Amino acid sequence: MQFLAFLFVTGYGLYLFGKVVYHRYIYMKLGKQVEIEKKLDERLKTLVLQVFGQTKLLKDKKSGIMHVIIFYGFIILQFGALDIIVKGLGADRLPVPGYHVFNLFQEMTVFLIFLAVGYAAYRRYGEKLSRLKRGKKPSIVIYFIFSLMLSILLTLGLERVIHDLAFSWYAPISSVIAAGFMSLNEITAIILYYTFWWAHLLILLAFLVYVPQSKHFHLMVAPINIFFRRTEPVGQLRSLDLEDENAESFGVGKIEDFTQQQMLDFYSCVECGRCTDACPASNTGKVLSPMHLIAKMRDHLTEKGAAITSKSPWVPKLSYGIHSVQEVDGVQAEWGKGTTIQPTMTLQEQMWSTTDRKVEELNLVGDVMTEEEIWACTTCRNCEDQCPVGNEHVDKIVDLRRHLLLMEGRVPHEGQRAMQNIERQGNPWGINRKDRAKWTEDIEGIPVPTVKENPDFDVLYFVGSMGSYDNRSRKVSKALVRLLHEAGVNFAILGNEEKNSGDTPRRMGNELLFQELCMENIATLQKYKVKKIVTACPHTFNTLKNEYPEFGLEGVEILHHTELLDQLVKEGRLTPMYELNERITYHDSCYLGRYNNVYEQPRNILRSIKGVELVEMARSRENGMCCGAGGGMMWMEETAGKRVNIARTEQALDVNPTVISSACPYCLTMLDDGTKAMEVEEQVEAKDIAEILAQAVFGESSKLTG
Repeated sequence: MQFLAFLFVTGYGLYLFGKVVYHRYIYMKLGKQVEIEKKLDERLKTLVLQVFGQTKLLKDKKSGIMHVIIFYGFIILQFGALDIIVKGLGADRLPVPGYHVFNLFQEMTVFLIFLAVGYAAYRRYGEKLSRLKRGKKPSIVIYFIFSLMLSILLTLGLERVIHDLAFSWYAPISSVIAAGFMSLNEITAIILYYTFWWAHLLILLAFLVYVPQSKHFHLMVAPINIFFRRTEPVGQLRSLDLEDENAESFGVGKIEDFTQQQMLDFYSCVECGRCTDACPASNTGKVLSPMHLIAKMRDHLTEKGAAITSKSPWVPKLSYGIHSVQEVDGVQAEWGKGTTIQPTMTLQEQMWSTTDRKVEELNLVGDVMTEEEIWACTTCRNCEDQCPVGNEHVDKIVDLRRHLLLMEGRVPHEGQRAMQNIERQGNPWGINRKDRAKWTEDIEGIPVPTVKENPDFDVLYFVGSMGSYDNRSRKVSKALVRLLHEAGVNFAILGNEEKNSGDTPRRMGNELLFQELCMENIATLQKYKVKKIVTACPHTFNTLKNEYPEFGLEGVEILHHTELLDQLVKEGRLTPMYELNERITYHDSCYLGRYNNVYEQPRNILRSIKGVELVEMARSRENGMCCGAGGGMMWMEETAGKRVNIARTEQALDVNPTVISSACPYCLTMLDDGTKAMEVEEQVEAKDIAEILAQAVFGESSKLTG
């Protein structure tokens, strides 16, 4: 009877588990199919590092260690669970070599998991970390794990009682428990043993059935997601086939428009909040929370998938609607110094309410997410860098923007104006395209030849729109030209033949304009047989390096100006002769650092200059915070919360610098505006690396002129 009951209960539990998993599988099958590059070696390496090495989780050391204990603890305890089940069915113990050591290992693992779960509860309810949700639903797993571990120890303890086993240091915890039950008679001890044995089995099966219905589905899906994640450079967006005559729409207008690969992200999310904790929008009171973005799309896919397939998701049926941001009162905080995600977390909680509308009637943008969320993203990818399960948020946001812009013509007014100017004049301001090379007239005594004037050039300097038209960025262009000339670099520019790289239109969703600019620029580059390009703009650098090759740019080396300048200093072609007595902190551009892993070259340049004291901000390198200008935000107004550039400037000022350095015209503009807004521009300057190096090479005064 015991064995038959075991088979029935276990079989039914496995059936329910399989049914829930299968239903979510067919929901994901509603998505579009996408070709996945093989690259087996690379995928296996990533899987080993991120799943078994827990490298992403260990970015936060405390919670990382906690998860490592629980992760490996559960793997180890599966053998212990099997041993308990086998013995409860009347069979002999598992044939494990060194069984007593195995027993000790099991009990120590249970003890460590108790500590880890206790710490997990403390972080959620003691420390009350803003990024962690609180309440009954987020805490269920803590109850499950605690009760499962308790049932293991009680079962082992009662086993010792019914076999009348003496205290053993190979089973210290269960021996102590057994000591407390030694006064029981044999029948009572046997009844309690099987009570705890069945409790252990039922909790284990209940946990198994619960997992795929909750955020803990990541236990199974995350390794798959990490293995099958995109292997292209993070700076390369997936392109649209705009000539596909069979395409009904472009971008993502409904949940089924996402690819099956993207949908894996939805069920991989563990709602740990690390993405939201790193997000510049969330940190400054905007409505966007990357965690909620993924979770809402997951719930919407589950609901809509159930409606389309008529396969129950095995969760309480509940549809959601949104309030507009303007209807939610009392959320925006009074911003002082620093950043916090609490207003955004509160805003997300208050925006949601139940609705009687059918899920098929809900719009993905408007009823599931707001346009404010979609346009608040700076595409910095800090969310993705922090995500322990490999979720990719930015591509989804850009896909949503593509649909809004290409299919519905919905885009913030300032962004629309910038793109119209790029389309008409090749720059976001709408300044005459024939004035693109006008900045060269201000450089006395140093020739800045075009490709026509110097057809035998070695390096093409792709100036970009900011370096050509923006008055502040022009100073960087001039400093770079002087340095290239000093180092004897044979360079040229495209002059008025150069067009906008297309980064801004693409990140804002205008794939059509991007592809037009891309093809026109590639044709020009091929016309002049360009083999090496240097640019001072990380956005241009990323676009040329990671996105243009898909459209035909081949055999061209793309360098950021810090990479080239670092090389020239190391080769002795540039010598920083003059001492600069400055305390300098360096702000990492997202598109240079996180996107392209260029961290050391700018710092190497600063270290080569005598008198420079290089100090790091609390958030630097991979964890550096965005300046707020990416994803088209350079051309749009921030209307909620605190300005991102102010928050980043505050972080820079915390280390008491005399100079805030950067290597991006967008970042330079935002930091320069930040020092002015905080009225510290007389004490702290914002400078590009090229300007600082030029000052050390040529010996100008600290205040930039000209």
